[in-house]
Amino acid sequence: MSEGRSGAVREISDAVLAIAGERSVDTVLQRIVHTARELVGARYAALGVPDGEGNFARFITSGMTEEEIEAMGPLPRTHGLLGSTLESQESYRTADIKRDPRFRGWWPSAHPQMASFLGVPIVARGSVVGAFYLTDKEGAPEFSLEDQELIELLAPHAAVAMENARLHERSRELSIVEERNRLARELHDSLVQKLFGVVLAARSADTLLERDSGAAREQVARVGELAQEAVSELRSLVFQLRPAEIETEGLGAALRKHVDVLREAYGAEISLELKGAPRLRAGVDEEVFRVAQESLQNALRHAQAERIDVRLDEDAGGLRLVVADDGVGFEPAEPALRSRRLGLTSMEERAGAMGGRLAIRSSPGSGTTIELEVSCDGDPRPDR
Repeated sequence: MSEGRSGAVREISDAVLAIAGERSVDTVLQRIVHTARELVGARYAALGVPDGEGNFARFITSGMTEEEIEAMGPLPRTHGLLGSTLESQESYRTADIKRDPRFRGWWPSAHPQMASFLGVPIVARGSVVGAFYLTDKEGAPEFSLEDQELIELLAPHAAVAMENARLHERSRELSIVEERNRLARELHDSLVQKLFGVVLAARSADTLLERDSGAAREQVARVGELAQEAVSELRSLVFQLRPAEIETEGLGAALRKHVDVLREAYGAEISLELKGAPRLRAGVDEEVFRVAQESLQNALRHAQAERIDVRLDEDAGGLRLVVADDGVGFEPAEPALRSRRLGLTSMEERAGAMGGRLAIRSSPGSGTTIELEVSCDGDPRPDR
């Protein structure tokens, strides 16, 4: 083995040992892509992990500043030359990426110009789970076969490290869920019972004060009202600590459970209509649920609504959520109100992150309607 190759293998070994100690998926990917870029002397490197729906769940880069990455805009899609590396277990090299027929010939204005290219798939259990993308070999017009072999040597270690980090994060998430469930049980078993005790005590005192002044009875009645309101708020909090499993039950089922809890907690009249053919949309269903949750809380806490109507239409192309109430209404564009109700801004940001459209229609005395539309297909974006 040549001295150069032996040194490179030692670098891979040292990198693998260092990466093995990391527990965050993003940290693991960042260290791996840095290692790949340094191993072969590339100016730029990236590691892409597909989401299975035509996009990258993660696209970690090396050789660019945060400002340069931000200026390029959204992540690329998994098509063109980037996508082809995910469709085959064979590596690919070229001296000029722009001459490849799969290159779409389009760059974001802030994208650095690139020439030589090396793509190496990352394979786990017989399937491609990601890919290395290396460009602009420094000191040479193109990447060599030895460069390719080094990255191919790193790729299996990358697959193992990615899987270990993913399992660790999943284990941590399960621990958090278990702790939330424990806290929810304790809240229900202790605080709820104590608050019910306050309600009963207030009612008993009210009975004893029947012969006393009306003012005393009013104060005791107020204690009972406050305690009952606290019970309702706490029931809602307990549910939010133990949300429905959207991944296993689906968005519609989770929304139905949430509405059932709110009906019981607030005694409110809430109608729910579910229509269409539900399907799991990773990274979308959870955000839509949070928008529905925020809309319902606003209607119950601020709008003094007597009736709330919720409608969810789902189909293969996307979904439409409508939450309408007959409450006091407000002026959506009022700056002072925006500063007090950050939930409005949060809903708009969630919609924007999903590539959806959020409409807030309201006016004083005329109720409020929140409408969210999300396309789950999306227009294809040019490769970059």
